[in-house]
Amino acid sequence: MVDFLSALGHNTGIFAFMNTQWGWPAIESLHFMGLTLLLGTVGLFDLRLLGVGRGINIAALHSLVLWGIAGFILNVITGFMFLVSDPGQYVYNPAFQLKMLAMLIAGLNLMVFYSLLAPQVRALPHAVTVPSAARLAALVSLLCWIAVISFGRLITFYRPPEFWCFWCL
Repeated sequence: MVDFLSALGHNTGIFAFMNTQWGWPAIESLHFMGLTLLLGTVGLFDLRLLGVGRGINIAALHSLVLWGIAGFILNVITGFMFLVSDPGQYVYNPAFQLKMLAMLIAGLNLMVFYSLLAPQVRALPHAVTVPSAARLAALVSLLCWIAVISFGRLITFYRPPEFWCFWCL
């Protein structure tokens, strides 16, 4: 896996770009901007579902979630650039593995929310308490994104030997 990702980074020119003076800092800045868009919209929506800012219309707030999707797409692209630039730092890193797990749980939570709960939540009248299932989904979402940020920050502080992997335990 590491060899494949490394070859992908080298063959596409991403590795060369990321190892220029401004490559890594520029992509890292874009990664943080994407994270800000994601959490600034999705996080705010989740907080509203949990009861913070009951005066804010849920449907109006939900319209901002498209900005969060744009932020997520930006993060996927920039995260991929990090991954193929130094796959050994990420693939065997338990902080990265836990970050990916938190993103998977957030994605599954999102699918459940939009398939079962979103239509009734968007139709709620102004300033009402959201059903408990939607509040639970919002709490799971917030906790997952906090975990993504926390584990993402820990990636640079924990660089394990490249032979160790989380799923091998």
